[in-house]
Amino acid sequence: MHQEIYFEQAMEQSLIEQGGYERGDAGGFDPARALFTDEVLAFVSVSQPERWQSLVKLHGDKSGDVLLGSLVKELASKNALYVLRHGFKCFGKTFRLAYFAPNTGMNPEAAAAYGHNRLRVTRQVHFNEKHPKKSLDMVLSVNGLPVVTLELKNPMTGQTVDDAMGQYRRDRDPAEPIFRFKERALVHFAVDPDQAFMTTRLTGDDTRFLPFNRGHNFGAGNPPAEDGNYRTAYLWEQVLTRDSLMDILARFLHLEVSERKVTTKKGVKRHRKETLIFPRFHQLDAVRKLIDSARAKGPGHNYLVQHSAGSGKSNSIAWLAHRLSSLHDAGDNKVFDTVVVITDRRVLDQQLQNTIYQFEHKQGVVQKIDENTQQLAQALSSGVPIIISTIQKFPFITQAMDTLAKKGEEVALNTGGKRFAVIVDEAHSSQSGETAMELRKVLNRDGIESAIAEEFLDVEEEDLSEEARRELFKEMLKRPRQPNISFFAFTATPKFKTQAVFNEPGPDGQPPFHLYSMRQAIEEGFIMDVLEHYTTYKTYYGLIKSIEDDPQVPKRKAARALARFMSLHPHNIAQKVEVIVEHFRHNTRHRIGGRAKAMVVTASRLHAVRYKQAFDKYIKDHDITGIRSLVAFSGSVTDPDFPDRSYTEVGMNEGIKESELPERFASEHYQVLLVAEKYQTGFDQPLLHTMYVDRRLAGIQAVQTLSRLNRTSPGKEYTFVLDFVNEPGEIFEAFKPYYEVTPAGEPSDPHQLYDLQHRLEEHQVFTTDEVNAFAEVWYKNRNEPTARDHQKINAILDQAVERYQALDDDHQDQFKGQLASFRNLYAFLAQIIPYQDSSLEKLYSYARFLLHKLPRRTDDTVFELEDEVSLKYYRLQKISEGAIDLGVGEAQALYGPTEVGTGKAEDDEVELSTLIGKLNERFGTEFTPADQLFFDQIAESAVENDTLREAAQANTRDNFAYVFNRMLENLFIERMDGNEEIFGRLMNDDDFRRVAGEHLLHEVYERLQAGEKNNA
Repeated sequence: MHQEIYFEQAMEQSLIEQGGYERGDAGGFDPARALFTDEVLAFVSVSQPERWQSLVKLHGDKSGDVLLGSLVKELASKNALYVLRHGFKCFGKTFRLAYFAPNTGMNPEAAAAYGHNRLRVTRQVHFNEKHPKKSLDMVLSVNGLPVVTLELKNPMTGQTVDDAMGQYRRDRDPAEPIFRFKERALVHFAVDPDQAFMTTRLTGDDTRFLPFNRGHNFGAGNPPAEDGNYRTAYLWEQVLTRDSLMDILARFLHLEVSERKVTTKKGVKRHRKETLIFPRFHQLDAVRKLIDSARAKGPGHNYLVQHSAGSGKSNSIAWLAHRLSSLHDAGDNKVFDTVVVITDRRVLDQQLQNTIYQFEHKQGVVQKIDENTQQLAQALSSGVPIIISTIQKFPFITQAMDTLAKKGEEVALNTGGKRFAVIVDEAHSSQSGETAMELRKVLNRDGIESAIAEEFLDVEEEDLSEEARRELFKEMLKRPRQPNISFFAFTATPKFKTQAVFNEPGPDGQPPFHLYSMRQAIEEGFIMDVLEHYTTYKTYYGLIKSIEDDPQVPKRKAARALARFMSLHPHNIAQKVEVIVEHFRHNTRHRIGGRAKAMVVTASRLHAVRYKQAFDKYIKDHDITGIRSLVAFSGSVTDPDFPDRSYTEVGMNEGIKESELPERFASEHYQVLLVAEKYQTGFDQPLLHTMYVDRRLAGIQAVQTLSRLNRTSPGKEYTFVLDFVNEPGEIFEAFKPYYEVTPAGEPSDPHQLYDLQHRLEEHQVFTTDEVNAFAEVWYKNRNEPTARDHQKINAILDQAVERYQALDDDHQDQFKGQLASFRNLYAFLAQIIPYQDSSLEKLYSYARFLLHKLPRRTDDTVFELEDEVSLKYYRLQKISEGAIDLGVGEAQALYGPTEVGTGKAEDDEVELSTLIGKLNERFGTEFTPADQLFFDQIAESAVENDTLREAAQANTRDNFAYVFNRMLENLFIERMDGNEEIFGRLMNDDDFRRVAGEHLLHEVYERLQAGEKNNA
């Protein structure tokens, strides 16, 4: 009862009784050919009798050996997956080795051919002629070709899935015919009652098994068994059943081929790598559930797939695109006419085309829009099954259509009768912005026209001409979801807006529709835990004024200016570069077999320039070899300290082109990449081991930036983050919402828009007539605008600008903030709530342009502080190291936009010296509390000194300084006991003594002067 054989029997019984298999004969397996030869011949003779008979006429009794010989050769040259899908040649005839289920029920012959497939489950298959006792626990074959092998273990007899994986690694020779990569068995499963793992390539001890588990409580493993079944029963009850396995062979498994160039002393070599991709459980589950829902519900639904980084989103998107492009409903009607994949990643473009070419074996199924918008218009019109484009091309498609028409190339874009599936790669808030609205408008062009005629002409709108009204209504209709379009959005880090727009409910009744959490990806080993080794440094520094005046400055702006001054200070950057280089030399460089790389995240393009300069200088000055850096930033940068010079990425990288940088960084010649904005999202370099952060990170930006480290690589055991800026608690808050599940907070209140509209009108900056006049010009002539239209719009907006400028600063800030909030809220809420209120749409269009016209206030005071402030002291100190534990438990919800914060916080004015003191207090000081008490006591003694009191009352500050400085040393000596360290510094460090003395002089004189005024 507790033995492994009963586990085998249970699986076999399920596959035969419910899975569509028949029991196979282990004695019929030919180890040399690695085929169930009788099964191959039986399938061919029954499913393709005419071809078989023609072969028999030629070869008689040898026909079987001839066919099997041709099959073995083609399996070796073309691979098993190709032969299964496309057949093999034998004496001029193409023989099929499998038939796959048709996409519709409209082809009875294809359905009958599918029925010919012979799937067998065979136990204890002896695969080695020299060692006849060696056997596989179970083999699943398709028409005589072994496609799946399984090793089963039973914990009750002391063996687990780990032993099964060990058996594959140590006791299964990859050179054996049945185990040869690509040629025979395509996937190998190690299974026990609790867990399942799989691999598509055996490489001895280096064999990498991937988890094939469902996940449990947002982590790894499998949930408890239901109805007394095994935890892993889903494997043979859902995944390996006849129809499921044939579907995987036809539409999921594919051979991924990648090439990389390696520069050596002898020149450039190309390394070719082949990987057979079998879908992981969460990928298979997500695609199938999306397909089932789309088949049942049809278009008009928005799905969110929240899959962690490292989850294989590119493959999931390719599989989904292929399935959607041929999807038919229960009535055999095509669900979508065209699939549009929205992405900015060139890697996905090629991967999608390569993957789908393997499925279809024909070109033209996928078209990449890489020329212009006219190409997109033509692709949509001609019904290309799968289109890959960036979202930025859609707003200009109407103009493209007009251009084609003027050239005499009529293109009818009748999208109203067509249905579209739009797959969004890395969905984020920009996908729900104005550009995404244009995509909806283009893909439902005729549908919107029809809706205007049937419904929207009843909307109250009497202030515009008929022509302007129609265009206004088109804008309103493009915002909510379109009945002919379904969106499938993929992201690891959804924002509140993403969840609200892509809101098709998942199993728990809430978005996301499908989840593969960061926690599960980490626990399953698909990505690294980038927070496991996290060290924070703190910069302690003091600033002093280098001018006599103490100007009144805006507190917040001055704080930002002073922080920028400090962060760009040469001493600050030099100290951090030293920490970075020395840490990389001693802790990182030798990792991953000496190939480990690092990224330095800087705060701005100017920071990146100065970091590059300091980095290269330190390397040169210390004669360090084997560490070279590249820098990445956009455009040209001018350093304020050297206004006659400008810097570019290509120039600082000694001529390396921007497009070549990722490949050059991947080579052995470069180890450190210094970045500003670039490469912080979507950049996958598995050899990235360490990140040095000198930039404030928060929210999604923190998750996306630090996740550049999380890719796995052979020999990469952990990652490391050294953070100069952020607190561990801040990083915890950023990651927590995305660690397990990302629940949404309360939905936004639709009445916020009306409240904001009312408050905006109360400012009396614009009038309703001006909004209507703007709308009339904007909507009526937007398709063919003229210079006169531009002039009219400017004149209308200028009236509001004049009134805005008459407001005081506080009211200007309040109005501008509320106007921006109205614009953002309407763009978001109109996708969810069918307002059908033309006044909101008109105000939205008006607000977008008025915001651009409103003047910006400039205040140069704070930006001149660099000349008024100098560095007093500086210390860089390690504060914490260790893991940031995200823990397990209640997830943190995301919340949507509100009108809160639409105004601008007041910026109190303070004396510059007071501000500097507060900054020192915030960022730390070299004085301990006891040291501070030492100075306080000296100040108290000085204030109580009669000589000093009289001198202060009778003299200016400068003259008082002569008396004070003569007495200062005696004041220090009186307080020497118990303060030897600080006293020693005061006596031996002239700069230290001068700074302390000036501080005390100012404080004592001001207090004595204030006391005199009070006495008077």
